[in-house]
Amino acid sequence: MKAIRRFTVRPVLPEPLSPLSDLARNLRWSWHTETRDLFQSVDPEQWAASGGDPVRLLGSVRTARLAELAEDRRFLRRLTAVAGDLHDYMSGERWYQAQSGDLPAAIAYFSPEFGITAALPQYSGGLGILAGDHLKAASDLGVPLIGVGLLYRHGYFRQSLSREGWQQEHYPVLDPNELPVTLLEEADGTPAQVALALPGGRSLLARIWVAQVGRVPLLMLDSDVEENDLGERGVTDRLYGGGSEHRLLQEMLLGIGGVRAVRTYCRLTGHADPEVFHTNEGHAGFLGLERIAELCDTGLDFDSALESVRAGTVFTTHTPVPAGIDRFDRELLARHFGPDAELPRIDLDRVLRLGMETYPGGEPNLFNMAVMGLRLAQRANGVSLLHGRVSREMFSGLWPGFDPEEVPITSVTNGVHAPTWVAPEVFRLGARQIGAQRTEDALTVGGSDRWDSVAEISDQEVWDLRRDLREQLVTEVRQRLWASWRQRGAGAAELGWIDGVLDPDVLTIGFARRVPSYKRLTLMLRDRDRLMELLLHAERPIQIVVAGKAHPADDGGKRLVQELVRFADDPRVRHRLVFLPDYGMAMAQKLYPGCDVWLNNPLRPLEACGTSGMKAALNGCLNLSVLDGWWDEWFQPDFGWAVPTADGVGTDADRRDDLEAAALYELLEQRVAPRFYERGRGGLPDRWIEMVRQTLTHLGPKVLAGRMVREYVERLYAPAAQAHRVLRPDVARELAEWKARVRGAWPAVSVDHVETSATSATAELGTTLTLRVRVRLGDLGPDDVEVQAVSGRVDAEDRITGGTAVPLKPVGGPDMEGRWSYEGPLSLERTGPYGYTVRILPSHRLLAAGAELGLVSLPAEEMGEGGVLLR
Repeated sequence: MKAIRRFTVRPVLPEPLSPLSDLARNLRWSWHTETRDLFQSVDPEQWAASGGDPVRLLGSVRTARLAELAEDRRFLRRLTAVAGDLHDYMSGERWYQAQSGDLPAAIAYFSPEFGITAALPQYSGGLGILAGDHLKAASDLGVPLIGVGLLYRHGYFRQSLSREGWQQEHYPVLDPNELPVTLLEEADGTPAQVALALPGGRSLLARIWVAQVGRVPLLMLDSDVEENDLGERGVTDRLYGGGSEHRLLQEMLLGIGGVRAVRTYCRLTGHADPEVFHTNEGHAGFLGLERIAELCDTGLDFDSALESVRAGTVFTTHTPVPAGIDRFDRELLARHFGPDAELPRIDLDRVLRLGMETYPGGEPNLFNMAVMGLRLAQRANGVSLLHGRVSREMFSGLWPGFDPEEVPITSVTNGVHAPTWVAPEVFRLGARQIGAQRTEDALTVGGSDRWDSVAEISDQEVWDLRRDLREQLVTEVRQRLWASWRQRGAGAAELGWIDGVLDPDVLTIGFARRVPSYKRLTLMLRDRDRLMELLLHAERPIQIVVAGKAHPADDGGKRLVQELVRFADDPRVRHRLVFLPDYGMAMAQKLYPGCDVWLNNPLRPLEACGTSGMKAALNGCLNLSVLDGWWDEWFQPDFGWAVPTADGVGTDADRRDDLEAAALYELLEQRVAPRFYERGRGGLPDRWIEMVRQTLTHLGPKVLAGRMVREYVERLYAPAAQAHRVLRPDVARELAEWKARVRGAWPAVSVDHVETSATSATAELGTTLTLRVRVRLGDLGPDDVEVQAVSGRVDAEDRITGGTAVPLKPVGGPDMEGRWSYEGPLSLERTGPYGYTVRILPSHRLLAAGAELGLVSLPAEEMGEGGVLLR
């Protein structure tokens, strides 16, 4: 029989155990070993049954056991110590508080998904895990962040397999009362709510749940409230579900409703108002519109409000392909904004102009969330050096006339939260070496380029640790494989073979991620006979653990999963290659430490960063990857291998996959496996252990989320906060008026004449020439522009590569024809073909970059004097 109503019955803890409730509600337990150990000791069996979730544990433990613990002095001493440690963590000064300079009082960080812990399943993949790690690292560093997201009642789907290996999706209902979240309430005890206006006079209401992530509050909006109609109640039903209008409403609630939730939270708790708003991918881009509307309500005009909002906004793009960006039809946007719906105070045309693809190559009838994110943020970044370059190319249409390298998108390479992803055994080994506090600091704050103390750990200790972790993985895989096969319909009698799956002494390779086509889940199957030889090699066998989810609507991805599963089902290899369904955080935390090699073979350059290999590296796992994302940036042969790519022009997809698969097999056969099985005089794989040591020593400090968040603070948050403070209403008005004047006058700006003191087309290295330029500025003056000489090597088509820009000085004007004269030196510092050009850019003290307005004036081609050849 099905219940007609559901209640959540909360446990009543004896007074001595009351601190357990606070410990369970602060998600720091998800990365704090002592807190998890304390909860496990409450009831080890129920702890395992609850999946390591303290809230579920406390809801299921027997009353008699609680009474027993309330009298257990040893347990109470542990409880007091752990509760005191949390208090110190929450209230003490950390890295951020020790910094000099005027840092932001608070930062709001918006993301459509957050991967904090498996007990709060509000993530689908890398974007969410990255966002969760960002919050955790900010907490460890003391950065005053407020996270903002949605609470999905079905989360992301759970994955199982049919008997034929086809992915099946399940959407379990999540009750917020059974999750480690708390409802935000008004002073009178009623639930705090935000409201969005919908067409036809309807409203979308949402409550605000707070997940406490260490020191960082995460606000999660939930539309499943009784006052909403059925359709509105389902807006936050599931992550990345539904059609275009459903997604649009989710993103309006995240961005617009999220800002309103932040204002409500700060009003009710006294938390400082954010000075910086960080948009993690374009889904939350509407937050800028709400902030503009707030300023317009104070009497500021739209253009001035836009400048103020831009100054304090940071936008991070994670996608390297246009297809990965949410885009909405113009008419759909028009229906949901304007006089009859949301933000009626803002002219609809101004809203649309922020996101329309009005640049060469764009589709002018589509509203692009990433384009809006870039237009509403003065500072933007990709998530690795390579991805930064790809992003500058991809979005260069927004800055016409500028070379891609000048597009104002920088990069901050992602990192991972080490206390979440490092196995306790690895932490304990570090603690024995340098002490627990220094180990914790090294994993959270970072700041050192090297972890030199790793060199002092003996080879035997390193190898024993790696085998122990591999053995734990073997046990985990067998348990999960048994459960998967039972779910697929197999009887217990036919599963005896699972006891022989994997071997703790065999080279173990991991491959786990989402399953879009570009990640190439099945590249390893390109030559099945060759793979089988590697798996079953008599002296140097390998074994592979694979996991991954395809998007529910991606049948192509599901076919890849099925292809891999069917190969793994083959009795000849099923003890050497396994596919584990329902990849998530709980599985990942066992998988990364237990693998010897982490495999990644995406189509370059489509992996924006790819952090799974970072998590593996922190546990002493070596990376074997295509040079993409973070591996392109930090690869060294001392601690891993690079899979050669065949991404040259003219290589078709099948040919490319054949070549790269062959290169992968070659590496595994000739270099990776021999290195693992090679033994030195002491019977240990000395050279392999040295690569593990190099991985920890050199990669460890780089891949930390602590390093990443410190970079965001120093390079993006602090400058954004300073810019936001400067742009008071009067200053914002001045900047907006100046931009409008410059845009209106720019068609009359031109380079009229260029000459140098060179007497021939060749010159000696070290020569300094005098450059003289005459320009027309129309209604503008020298204070509105910068005239630059740009020089550098030239290629066969006379394009300047790696150019250097030097400002020229005004020396007179305007003359009778309205022309201004500029002069400056041109130093010839490189040999070979060398060229220069001149350009005019808008210039203002409040611009973050010369390309910010997307305006530039260059000489007419017929004016060119040609390059200067140095000899």
